[in-house]
Amino acid sequence: MIRVLLVDDQPLIRSGFRALLDLEDDIEVVAEASDGEQGVALAAEHLPDVALIDIQMPVVDGIEATRRIAADPALADVHVVMLTNYGMDEYVFEALRAGAAGFLVKDIVPEDLLHAVRVAARGDALLAPSITRKLIHRYVAQPLPTATGAALAELTGREREAVALAAQGLTNDQIADTMVISPMTAKTHINRAMTKLHARDRAQLVVIAYESGLVAPRNG
Repeated sequence: MIRVLLVDDQPLIRSGFRALLDLEDDIEVVAEASDGEQGVALAAEHLPDVALIDIQMPVVDGIEATRRIAADPALADVHVVMLTNYGMDEYVFEALRAGAAGFLVKDIVPEDLLHAVRVAARGDALLAPSITRKLIHRYVAQPLPTATGAALAELTGREREAVALAAQGLTNDQIADTMVISPMTAKTHINRAMTKLHARDRAQLVVIAYESGLVAPRNG
């Protein structure tokens, strides 16, 4: 059973999402919150697998709530998915930096919402390649932090290759096909890279890959 926490200041959004999610046999909404502060408290109380958190809320916004969840070791298994009204919301990249596993636009079709919750629960990133390229092209212009550069140097050649492919939006199976290795080996490369780079999840690994120059941004 996938346990979900809904955090949004709009009751209509919460009730709509809850009605849809509760229809699924493998998904359960365990709690709802109307602001980020309450959301963090409920995350600690219920330990959901997935927290759907709105970016813009009163009291504590979604980015700060995500940052607090990501900073708490007890909440390491809570996968945060940010909710936004716009596909290119100016706060999306900051949300990924804060520790979000990805983001969804609120007018998402029901099938995609259900798929997204299941993907997030597995610990995978919700970053379509086209969205990733746009985000990186628009927001990544900062020099590589020294700490990240040193960690990147610790990756093996195969780990760097796997990370670069992940940053292009490839799944573990696709990485395995490209590198001519087994899916398990591909997953191992990614997991080891996440550990060495101190990435909370695959989404942060993608961010690091672009920031470090391991993968070059593309236009469009």
